[in-house]
Amino acid sequence: MSDLLKPANRAEATLLGELDPARFPKHIAMIMDGNGRWAERRHLPRVAGHRAGVKAAREMIRTCAQLKISCLTLYAFSLENWRRPEAEVDFLMRLLREYLKREMPSIHRNNIRFIVIGRMNQLPEAVRRDLEDSMRLTARNTGMKLVVALNYGGRAELADAFNSLLDHVRANGLSAFHADEQTISDHLYTAGLPDPDLLIRTSGEMRVSNFLLWQIAYAEIYVTETLWPDFSRIRLFEALADFQTRERRYGGLGRNVAARDRAVGDAPSEAERSDRSPHPARMGRG
Repeated sequence: MSDLLKPANRAEATLLGELDPARFPKHIAMIMDGNGRWAERRHLPRVAGHRAGVKAAREMIRTCAQLKISCLTLYAFSLENWRRPEAEVDFLMRLLREYLKREMPSIHRNNIRFIVIGRMNQLPEAVRRDLEDSMRLTARNTGMKLVVALNYGGRAELADAFNSLLDHVRANGLSAFHADEQTISDHLYTAGLPDPDLLIRTSGEMRVSNFLLWQIAYAEIYVTETLWPDFSRIRLFEALADFQTRERRYGGLGRNVAARDRAVGDAPSEAERSDRSPHPARMGRG
């Protein structure tokens, strides 16, 4: 691991030494929750929590790129977030533009491709323009895909996908059209991206908050009490270590259970053993 990322201290070094890069998730999705509570606990305005959250996001982007994670998706602003006070929403939009102006040159130099998912057309024009410029700048980059969910909702994404499918059917007169899972996936905002292997949720909330509802069907979920601004590299390493203890069965029995059942199933009963005496019709069977 030392050639991927230099540990900052002994605790990081210990955790890194336990991780197997060959078993890293290809796609990590993060619900960045807890900025407001982080600020309140320090008797600071909520905007201070959002600024601290941006620093945590920067660290996660850099670290995941160094670990050669193929795709990182960050839940930055939901459709429901418009219900927050207007001053807070305006601040978040300014903070986003500030982040893009400051960080996009570094993101581009590090070969990271920047992608936005969500209803971009509903964002303020200046924000939309900056996002489009950033995606255009990094469109040919071949490193980690950094996906930012902005003005995003999982149910809205499914509704948009189904409407896109209906438009396709109507435009092509496909009266006998039947959609399968791949067809639906191809019409989601995330078309062409792998589904998340690991979903990390900060602040201890036990819900997925309308995030990537289709895509996380088989994701491993990791919840931490850590508030997002405090989610450091070592917290990420802990999540990766936990992920590597999971056995992903996708509805099957898993390697250990399947191996055990095969061993039990292959062991012949006493009646079978007595019935397997040499016989022309049974030679070689077993």
